[in-house]
Amino acid sequence: MLSTLEVVTTVVVGLMVGVEFSVAFVMGPILNALPEDSGQLGHAHGGRMLGAVMPVWYIGSLVLAALWAVTGWHHAGTGLVVTAAGLLMLSVVMSLLLLVPINNRNKTWTPETRPADWKEQMNRWNRWHYVRVAVIIGAFTLLVAALT
Repeated sequence: MLSTLEVVTTVVVGLMVGVEFSVAFVMGPILNALPEDSGQLGHAHGGRMLGAVMPVWYIGSLVLAALWAVTGWHHAGTGLVVTAAGLLMLSVVMSLLLLVPINNRNKTWTPETRPADWKEQMNRWNRWHYVRVAVIIGAFTLLVAALT
């Protein structure tokens, strides 16, 4: 049971890291390079689509890591898992306080309704997203290390 939980947690968190890394370093630059209003429309659509999926993924990852920590409390590597769960909790708090408010505004914008400072808001979201990606990469790394 514990080994299955370890593998499922690591895969789920690893996939989440891959998606968020791709958003930061692949999709963002692609959307920003599109002509005229296409990039902003792409960001809004991505915000709607991923905004519906990622909360479940983040909270699910945190729950899985917490279950692993509790279930494997007396096994080697539990400290790593607890620390990873703490980082995942930090990523959820960061999301709720810093990224989601910007995303909730962004996903409603059109070229006609976006505010004058929309680029500054997107840049702020990107900066916080880079930090969040680093946090979840740290969590994933700790979970992988706990497997050995």
